[in-house]
Amino acid sequence: MDPPNPMRLPVLLPIRIAVFLLASLLVTTAVAHHDLGLHKNYLIIVRTPYEYDRNLFKDVSSWHASLLASVCDMAEEELDKDPSAMARLIYSYRHVVNGFAARLTEEEVRDMATRDWFVKAMPEKTYRLMTTHTPQMLALTSEASHGGLWKRSNMGEGIIIGVLDDGIRPGHPSFDATGMKPPPAKWKGRCDFNSSACNNKLIGARSFYESAKWKWQGIDDPVLPVSEGSHGTHTASTAAGAFVPGANVMGNGLGTASGMAPRAHIALYQVCFEDKGCDRDDILAALDDAVEEGVDVLSLSLGDDEAGDFAYDPIALGGYTAIMKGVFVSAAGGNMGPDPATVANEAPWLLTVAAATTDRRFVASVKLGNGVELDGESLFQPKDILGVHRPLVRDLSDGTCSDEKVLTPEHVGGKIVVCDAGGNLTSLEMGAALREGGAAGMVVITVEELGSVIQPKAHALPASQVTYSTGQKIRAYMNSTNNPTGELVFKGTMLGNRDSPVVAAFSSRGPSKQNQGILKPDITGPGVNIIAGVPKPAGLMTPPNPLAAKFDILSGTSMATPHLSGIAAVIKRAHPTWTPAAIKSALITTADTTDRSGKPIAAHNGSPANLLTVGAGFVNPMKALRPGLVYNLTATDYIPYLCGLRYSDAEINSIIHPLPPVSCAGMPAVEQKDLNYPSITAFLDQEPYVLNVSRVVTNVGRAKSVYVAKVEVPGELSVTVTPDTLRFKKVNQAKGFTVTIRPVGAPRKKGIAQGQLKWVSPENVVSSPILVSFKKFVQDNSTTAHLKH
Repeated sequence: MDPPNPMRLPVLLPIRIAVFLLASLLVTTAVAHHDLGLHKNYLIIVRTPYEYDRNLFKDVSSWHASLLASVCDMAEEELDKDPSAMARLIYSYRHVVNGFAARLTEEEVRDMATRDWFVKAMPEKTYRLMTTHTPQMLALTSEASHGGLWKRSNMGEGIIIGVLDDGIRPGHPSFDATGMKPPPAKWKGRCDFNSSACNNKLIGARSFYESAKWKWQGIDDPVLPVSEGSHGTHTASTAAGAFVPGANVMGNGLGTASGMAPRAHIALYQVCFEDKGCDRDDILAALDDAVEEGVDVLSLSLGDDEAGDFAYDPIALGGYTAIMKGVFVSAAGGNMGPDPATVANEAPWLLTVAAATTDRRFVASVKLGNGVELDGESLFQPKDILGVHRPLVRDLSDGTCSDEKVLTPEHVGGKIVVCDAGGNLTSLEMGAALREGGAAGMVVITVEELGSVIQPKAHALPASQVTYSTGQKIRAYMNSTNNPTGELVFKGTMLGNRDSPVVAAFSSRGPSKQNQGILKPDITGPGVNIIAGVPKPAGLMTPPNPLAAKFDILSGTSMATPHLSGIAAVIKRAHPTWTPAAIKSALITTADTTDRSGKPIAAHNGSPANLLTVGAGFVNPMKALRPGLVYNLTATDYIPYLCGLRYSDAEINSIIHPLPPVSCAGMPAVEQKDLNYPSITAFLDQEPYVLNVSRVVTNVGRAKSVYVAKVEVPGELSVTVTPDTLRFKKVNQAKGFTVTIRPVGAPRKKGIAQGQLKWVSPENVVSSPILVSFKKFVQDNSTTAHLKH
């Protein structure tokens, strides 16, 4: 998910759902008898206990076709002629959900609703898409600890990462297969490019557009999974790109680019189309095939911040089937921050990823006429700028440099123009307009909501993008003199910023709306100004060298997600028997809670980032390789938890398909607080204001080991652990414990308190965040959101 464009107000949120009802695009030629009417795409959920007669139907697709034909005259005629020619049947799902996607009229849907096999019909829905240095920053290449995580895991060799995105650029140097072994024998997928584009690195590339093509013009049939957009190439190369020496962005950030798992294989599933979005039913179809074709990790930089119930969200549905088959799922948390309760992809079986800065900056300073020098950033770093002070001027209209009529040579020629972001033009467009007007340079003051985080661009003229607070200092200087002057000073790429990481303003915050008793997001990764492969960089400047034309920086939880996907791949390579939940636990319980200077990780506004912002903390791959203890879960462990959320049996059976159907009446429900999750969320909102939380940890470290509980919480809380010492005699031994949480004195009426539970041994510190709220975040979804039927 890309972050919202801070240069445009109002901000258009990129994962906001748009349901298109364009009748001209929805009319179908399949019209006969009572099939008349406006046809729309629907996802039809079938009652799970129903099984098709294998003597009558050769496969599930034929069975779904027969169900469709039972209410559609035209479908029945087509089925009689040729079952494979079912134009009305878009997808027949085998794994992720018991159902199918079809084109139907409202009358046909009403007819279906009377059938005993029918559960629910959901109309079409559109989802949105949410480096050279991060491997070193994350210690993947560190010579300490015997060569870093890469050496211990052979860089993810043999692991297959499935990326659902908007296409890919084959032939990009990040997808070079030199030294790559063939994919493992289990791989059943295909690559729709020719043999010169497909190789042992890019082993799979397919498009899923059968649903999308009914809604959007400009999607050719057949479709190759290639995109001129940057998103898919960028995320795929971040997760598993090959080594590319000399990679850079406009000459900056020069180094050897690689993904997090440079020897892993990539399978690209195109489900999104540039400027159009991602169709729900196509996402389901891609997930359906991906889990069958043999991927080990799924990287999903897309989602829906209004997805709602897990039973009807394709990422939750597909993600459950994936983890049931041992596939790890990393999903973007969304870009609707800093507002609370905006996090997407909330299902507890997903790793939900937030985004933060790295320690790299592309420094472009503004030296004022009074001698004060203020740092900003820019990707265009010209080398031939003379140290000459020029007049500093304001835009004469509304300050946003968006009215080209006033950006004339008379006003801006030869001057440095100070512009406020947030007008009708992006910063790149402002720079282009100022260049046309003859300006010598530009200073862009970012909107206040972005705080300390800058997302620099390759501008059409010398420029510096500065934070809002820095911009106010520039404004104050300009107001203090009749002849303000300034100079742009370009300092290039600077590493080692000790204030990093900082959580980006755009990164969505918790709490989760669907399961407020589970901490979301789970973890934070590098997601601001990430260098990775693209078909072509954004901006108007001519790239200074050939490789600069193949890399660019992008920001978003979309960029953080493939970092975690690739790290999960190398951990899976090192620990092939670990479940997805074990890998997830290892990442969460070893995350860093402090920045490089030792201070608590900050939010964009400078205040300490709370757990609802940063999750467990910033990923630490080396520690995650050897976590000591893990909080393990199997797919079936989530069923009693779903019962505790008051999902109906039909909804649960839809989620857990193709597992056998279950009934909540036959099992005890598990409260959210007691799901064996690596973090703890507790509500002290009811008397007697005491809560007991149950957990089980599994030893994956030294066989004979002893862990002692250490609790770090504020004085207003009392937290005890029973037992407070865990003694293990062998690997994979599991031991349970109870955490008792109560207030000290009278509890607060609102607000949160937070801390950590640490299991400490001589070799490991296993940390679980503790989030305590004195009031429910949202209406209690465990009792009101789902009604039994």
